[in-house]
Amino acid sequence: MRSPIQRSLDNMKGLHPDLIRVINRASDTSPTSFVVTEGLRTLERQKELMRIGASKTLKSRHLKQADGYGHAFDFYAYVDTNHDGKITFEEMSSVRLMLPIADAIKKAAAEEKVAITYGGDWRSFKDYPHFELDRKVYPGN
Repeated sequence: MRSPIQRSLDNMKGLHPDLIRVINRASDTSPTSFVVTEGLRTLERQKELMRIGASKTLKSRHLKQADGYGHAFDFYAYVDTNHDGKITFEEMSSVRLMLPIADAIKKAAAEEKVAITYGGDWRSFKDYPHFELDRKVYPGN
């Protein structure tokens, strides 16, 4: 089984360097450990997520953008509440755990002067694990 750190590193490949800086800073200050679960996606993966209702668009910021990078990542809390190395999805995706992590990511972005958008702040489709570079500052495809 891959470690949480290795999983995050693997899933950060292909992300815009500004996002990587934000993730690294937030990982040092977040009150709860977190794992980057998705970064750059293939079109096939995006289509699958749309098919199962986990995404609403084929214009995802997770797809490679004009600058060659993915402009979005998803995260989950990493808390070993059972002390056996096994974490349930319900534990990882708990909004109660995710919001303080999201606050740490937002703070890290402000400190790094990186404009980001948080899916948990969206009005119509709350996407609590999702962050992306602001389209106004980082245009995509």
